[in-house]
Amino acid sequence: MNNDTDRNNGLYPNRRFPEFQDDREWQVRTLKDLACRVNTRNKTGEVRRVLTNSAVDGVVDQRQYFDKDIASKFNIENYFVVEKADYVYNPRISANAPVGPISRNNLGTGVMSPLYTVFRFKELENDFYEQYFKSSHWYDFINAAANSGARFDRVSITNDRFMAMPLPCASPMEQQKIADCLSSADELIEVERKKLLILQRHKQGLLRDLFPSETETLPQRRLPEFKDFPGWNCEPLAVYIEEFRKKSTTPDEYEVLTSSRIGLVRQRDYYNTNRITERENVGFNVIPPGFMTYRSRSDDELFFFNVNRLGITGIISVYYPVFTIKNGSNEFFSYLFTRFSEYIGKNSVGNAQKVLSLNALKKIALPVPTLSEQNEIASILISCDKLIAIQNSKLAALRLHKKGLLQDLFPVVQVSK
Repeated sequence: MNNDTDRNNGLYPNRRFPEFQDDREWQVRTLKDLACRVNTRNKTGEVRRVLTNSAVDGVVDQRQYFDKDIASKFNIENYFVVEKADYVYNPRISANAPVGPISRNNLGTGVMSPLYTVFRFKELENDFYEQYFKSSHWYDFINAAANSGARFDRVSITNDRFMAMPLPCASPMEQQKIADCLSSADELIEVERKKLLILQRHKQGLLRDLFPSETETLPQRRLPEFKDFPGWNCEPLAVYIEEFRKKSTTPDEYEVLTSSRIGLVRQRDYYNTNRITERENVGFNVIPPGFMTYRSRSDDELFFFNVNRLGITGIISVYYPVFTIKNGSNEFFSYLFTRFSEYIGKNSVGNAQKVLSLNALKKIALPVPTLSEQNEIASILISCDKLIAIQNSKLAALRLHKKGLLQDLFPVVQVSK
């Protein structure tokens, strides 16, 4: 592919395949010219498969996606019948879809909420537009065409305005070349995503097999060098936990950290801003390298524990107790807490929001092996986490590359304000 930098006028993508460098500029046609709306209702109720359009996963089976039948309480006789290869616009706004997603139905016949807009291309070969709608080039049109005063979480746009969306058109050969290139990128991303899923499942298997249940003292699978060791001791965590109560006393003395589901991270990186804390960073919990913390409040009874692996002393909200493990491995205990997260969550209190104080955590009894066995188990799981992190980075790089291709291989259609 070559950069097309010599043409300042006309509709051209930033990057064009060499064999199309001398082709004419792209044309613009409206969605109404290329596709027709689908508004067939499920009047007989014959179609029972309810589909939804997810911003991340595209068109999915609602029951599998939500693990329950959300639409069962609604009148699906009023839903649109959607065939395979139809396109669906979901006007709900999200971080992953700032104006709502447009996705092609690659599953099969189903029904969709009448809140969605369904359309069908007149040409069967439309992979090009499936990829185009994964770009952000059409966002400006939706923003300009949407009605003012709409709900904050949903775009309000009439069907006529939506079908007037301008779309770029190249020759069929160039469109197919672009579609094939982007589809190949998708296939590679999917392969790497499955590799990540395998690693994550492997880790879950290790957590299940290398630890006993909360009522037992022997793991299902014990490392060979410890097979003749006695069972694990089941004692209250107060035997192991040593609280660290130091508070920050000087503004900006330490970097602000956040304990998230992906680990303990720098807050400015996590929120993409330099600072979001209050009170001049004074009075926050100090967390040295190697110490542990967790968010003591949860909406779902799941509490995630993290070790400070950043190599710096930081500060964190007072809602995150800080502690270390006496006569034990902080790394091992972080995995122990992950293994028994559901059991630990049952010891929280509260209604809408669950609270697990450090004192409540100390009262929980969990099985713990000798320090040598702790270190071996932690070493195995740390190695697994490193592989997961490497695979995550690889997948993120591929997705970023695909995003760049989406932006460069399609021209920007100017929208009149």
